[in-house]
Amino acid sequence: MTVFQDLQRLNEVLEGTSPRLVACSGGVDSMLLATLAHRQKPQATIVVHSVGPAVPAAASTRVKRWAQQEKWHLQLVNAGEFDDPEYLANPVNRCFHCKKNLYRTLRDILGQLDSSSVLLSGTNLDDLDDFRPGLEAAKEAAVRHPFVEASITKAQLREIARKSALPFADLPAAPCLASRLYTGTEVQADLLQLIDQTEEWIREQTGLAVVRCRVHQKKMRVEVENPSLVENQPKFVLDLRARVLKVSDLINSVVIDPKPYQPGRAFVRGNLAEDAVQQ
Repeated sequence: MTVFQDLQRLNEVLEGTSPRLVACSGGVDSMLLATLAHRQKPQATIVVHSVGPAVPAAASTRVKRWAQQEKWHLQLVNAGEFDDPEYLANPVNRCFHCKKNLYRTLRDILGQLDSSSVLLSGTNLDDLDDFRPGLEAAKEAAVRHPFVEASITKAQLREIARKSALPFADLPAAPCLASRLYTGTEVQADLLQLIDQTEEWIREQTGLAVVRCRVHQKKMRVEVENPSLVENQPKFVLDLRARVLKVSDLINSVVIDPKPYQPGRAFVRGNLAEDAVQQ
């Protein structure tokens, strides 16, 4: 399959979704979907971005700037997940509760539009291989996934973005900040803000693109792809600890994880989070 063929299949799927509301988190998947949908039918496309403590500040900035450049009809919403005690408890299916609140908010907006309006997400074919409780919430809300319908994988959608000369084509994965919390660690707005600011500071200090500040209870473990790059910088490590411990009583320990970055490490299914942290 060529990029042209992939894009053609995707455009055919999008052609059958009008009017449409596109949920855009600020990652490459949803940014690409929103861009293609808007360019195809600008008058029939509304892009919605949820702002809140779990959304990285950089993601919101990216969405707003690109929306202005592309002249999107952008709506910012607060999905209200921080009013949901089930979400705040950070259970194994936290994503279900998060997406349930998001899609309920978006369905309210959808209800004000044409009865044929549809809600679209940037879920791609690879996502179906993971344990993603949010997909169940999407199913309940009748959300459609154009990338899945067009059999587009993450690699293929990135290639579409590159061929389309989109600036976010090689954007590193940037999941919600709540994904930094080990299962069972309570979701707190102040803690997520601390994580976001600390990761941004580490990226500025080191030039590393991928940084995750995982938290289990009150212990922060910093994951990077090559731990030795930061472990061998004593001043950086001391500055990092001082920076975190000085500004917050939510953390009492900061360490560089000796293991290289691994997606989803804080998500624990079938084992106690305590055991997972020790491994």
